Order: sequence, then C-alpha cells, then structure tokens
Amino acid sequence: MKKLILLSLSIVILTNCYAQRRTKKSAAKEEVTPVEVVTPQESQPEEPAGDPVITEECLINLSLFNESAKNKQYADALGTWNQVFENCPNANRAIYTHGRSILHWLLSEQTDDVKYQEVFNKLMLMYDKRMKYFGDDPRYPIPWIKGLKALDYIVFVKNDELKKPAYKWLEEAIDGLGEATEIEMIRQFVVLSDKLYANDQTHGEKYIADYLKANDLLETIIKNAESTDQTLATQATQYKNGLDIVFAESGAADCETLDELYKDEIITNGEDLGYLNKIISFYRRVRCVDSKVYFDAAVKAHKIQPTAESASALAAMSYNQEEFQQSVNYYEDATRLSDVDIDKADYQYKISQIYYSKIGDYPRTKTHALNALGYNPSLGSAHMIIGLAYAAAKGIYDDPVLSKSVFWVAVDRLNKAKQVDPSLTEDVDKLIATYIRHFPSKEDIFFKPELNNGKSFYVGGWIGETTICR
Repeated sequence: MKKLILLSLSIVILTNCYAQRRTKKSAAKEEVTPVEVVTPQESQPEEPAGDPVITEECLINLSLFNESAKNKQYADALGTWNQVFENCPNANRAIYTHGRSILHWLLSEQTDDVKYQEVFNKLMLMYDKRMKYFGDDPRYPIPWIKGLKALDYIVFVKNDELKKPAYKWLEEAIDGLGEATEIEMIRQFVVLSDKLYANDQTHGEKYIADYLKANDLLETIIKNAESTDQTLATQATQYKNGLDIVFAESGAADCETLDELYKDEIITNGEDLGYLNKIISFYRRVRCVDSKVYFDAAVKAHKIQPTAESASALAAMSYNQEEFQQSVNYYEDATRLSDVDIDKADYQYKISQIYYSKIGDYPRTKTHALNALGYNPSLGSAHMIIGLAYAAAKGIYDDPVLSKSVFWVAVDRLNKAKQVDPSLTEDVDKLIATYIRHFPSKEDIFFKPELNNGKSFYVGGWIGETTICR
C-alpha cells in the first residue's frame, strides 16, 4: 500500500506541470487543470453504475500520455492515451484537451481514406464523451464543447460540402454561450448558413435571422472588449465587416424579400426604439435605403428619439423625394448626433454631393467635403469632388486666361484623391486627362508672365488655393 501511495504522489507531481491557456480569440486552446488522481484503495466504494472505474493502471497511463503530449510527442502518447480513453474516459479533462491534439496529429498522418474516417469518427466520439463526463464544467460547458466539435468537423470532415451537423452544433453553442461565444464559432455559423442558403433558397429567412443574431453578438463583444481587450475588439470588428460583405453578396438581402418579412414587424414593434434602430441599421448595411420599410422605421424612430441612424434614413428618404435641402438638413443632424468619425465623414460627403450635383452650390460643396476630410483624411472621394467643383467654377476671374487657372487647382485635388485612395486612380486619371486640355496655353500666357511655367500662383475667390503654373 505504501508503494502505491508513493506512486500516486509521483503522478501528481508530474501532472501538476501541465497547463495551457484559453482565450476568447481562439477556440483551439484551453486551460488544463492539474490531473486529479484518486488512489485506488481496497476499501474504496464502487463507482456508480455506468461510470468506468478509475484503476491504478488508468492513473499510470494518464500520467504517461500527459507527459508525452505536453512535449508534443504524440506518437509516444497515442498508445497510453487510447488505453485511458477506452477504459476510464471519466478520469480527467486532460484526456480531451490532449486527445484533441493527438487526434489532429493522427489525422495528419493518415493516407488511407478508411483509416482517416476511423480516426475522424474517434475525434467526434471524443467530444461526445467529454460532454458526458465533463459537460458540467462551468468554464467549458456543453455549448462550448459543441462549438469546438463543430470547428473540428468543418476542418477535418471529408465529402460533406454543406456540413449541416456543424451548423446545428454551432447554433446550439451560440444559443448557450451568448456573448461568451468564441468569435470563430460565430463566423463559421454565418458562413455555413450562407452555404445552406446558396444550396436551398428556402433557407433564406433563417439565414437572415442567423446573420442578425451573429451581428448582434459581435457588436456586443466589440463594445465589451474595447476597454479590456483591444486585440479581440479589432478581430471581432474584422469578422463583423467580413460577414457583412458575405451577407450583402449572398442575394438573401433582396430588398423586396426583406420588406415582406419586416413590414408587419414594423407595425407591431413601432414603439420599440431598439428594434426600429436595428432595422434601420440592417437596411443600411444591405443597401435597401429606398425601401418603404426602411423609411417607415426611420420616421417612427426619429419621432421617439432622434439618432444619427434615423436622421440619415430620413435624409435618404428626402433625397429620393427630391427634397434636397431637407436632405442636407437631416444629414447635418446625423453628423451632429453621431459619435463615429467615419460616419460623420460619410454624412458630410453626402452633403457635398448634394450641393455639387443637385443644388449646384460649389463653395458649399467644398466646405462640406473639407468637413468630411476632417473626420476621415483618407476619404479620397472628398478630394475628388472638390476638384470637380473647382473645374465647374464660374466667375472666379473675369479674365478668360486667369479663369483657366482653376483647372490647375482641380488637378492638384485630383492627384491628392488618388494619393490617399489608390482605388480612385482610374477614374481620376480620366478626369485629369480632360482637364489638362483646358490649362492655359503658351499663347495664353505670352502676355501673362505671372503664369509662366513653374511659378507659384494663388487662385482667389472661394477657392483660395496656391498652385504651380504649368
């Protein structure tokens, strides 16, 4: 008996070294508590019916595979791990934490499809056993285990394009974990729902609900992590933006289809500001701002409590109704009410577009484009519209030669546009090629020495910029 107790103590010392760390950023890692050893005694009561007995041999094998797996010696760990997994799967959670790594390695070693499938089946069974014996772990509960199982299914399954089992497990994980869900689980949930919709259009309504559920979760995670974990907040933001693109390109976001789904909901929830704002934000993301549901939600929300979202929606509605000055006023409200600089820049840029293309007020075009740049200096389109306004300017000079100087400052602005946003280069270069033809000619500047090539020249009036003659 003394020998047996000493053996058990040595096992504890060996296994207390082992620990891994789990974060919300990755479902591939989890903290492993030290292996808890129950020393078999002759007088020890029998285990409850159905639970495997943790024998002395189990404890020894547990210690052996634990040490090998900890050092990533998976070939050495495999035999003893199998013994523990088969004979005493209730011995310690390390069976499953290390077992995942061991089976991942073993899958990578398989060249025979039949053998690969056997190992894959064992990986899935491992999660089922973990839920049975360790599903009450408050840190790693059953919903989290199902999410991890789904991620492994997605990676390792063969000949299953739609991966419906993983989709089901991920939904159960998200519903069970809420905002504690791993963000990769959330991302894969929407990706799989997108595949299901692409394969079967009747999944459309469910896909929309899945996307909205995931979007709300990511927004909550971002908000909660901004002050505690900036890396997680950044990654969650990237995931959210990526899922927005996936959903927008799916075709599920057809505006008429959405209107049919939500027109009655707007009536039912017409006094619920939170619900109305979600609808407004959703419709904006999927570019359904001409929708009647969008307008109705915006009007109802704005009456309850004016927000940047509702003001922006009403601005779009006014624009579509050709009430351009009213649209400007609403965009000004949206700018004032927003606390996000990128959104403020967007609202001010929209105002500059209205002044340029609908009202024909070029000085105000410039004013609001500059406002937009103040909020977002990388907004190349704001420089571009200033260049367009310069080129369209009239009455800066009575002299027809001096009047051509506006094309110099217009080209200056266009060059700035493509510097800050290279995606505009093709369109900008076409405009520059057109404007260059309107530069003062050599004959024009013969009697205007102040316009000689290379000289600095101030273009006055509301433009008020210095350029280089060329």
